[in-house]
Amino acid sequence: MDPQYVGRLRALHAQFKIPETYAAQTGLPLYEEPDELVETELDFYGREQRLTPGAFAAWQAMQESARADGISLLMLSAYRSVDYQCQILRRKLDAGQSLEQILQVNAAPGFSEHHTGRAIDIGAPECPVLEERFEETTAFAWLQSNAANFGFTLTYPRDNNCGITYEPWHWCFSA
Repeated sequence: MDPQYVGRLRALHAQFKIPETYAAQTGLPLYEEPDELVETELDFYGREQRLTPGAFAAWQAMQESARADGISLLMLSAYRSVDYQCQILRRKLDAGQSLEQILQVNAAPGFSEHHTGRAIDIGAPECPVLEERFEETTAFAWLQSNAANFGFTLTYPRDNNCGITYEPWHWCFSA
């Protein structure tokens, strides 16, 4: 891993007062940002999103297969830079959340799968976005049965060892 990248992350972690033991405590790996990203569809909010070419091709194939089964999969979020992850932390800190609360739902900068360009937060039209009740949708049931066929896995299942809150909407493509 690039020493400059690691040094930058150390400085950011110090700025946010993220413990040096974060990686050991969570078991989350450090992720580098990809060399190549491609523009995807607009997300649910109308924002441009990017993924690695392989993840985007797999997402399109999975989305088309779901559509053929009458299931609509919505992209809520994809690639997220380290800088954007820092903006999320800063915004939540400024709103009065504690660092401990934030790190239960957002990985520390450098540790988010979104940095890889392979993670997608997925929604369904019949459910409010980024809510646990996504697990009650037909889209989630379809993903549980079919996502692995396209290389996607649910990263943060209930009671995961990383200390991240259960996120039935967060799926990652493994190249």
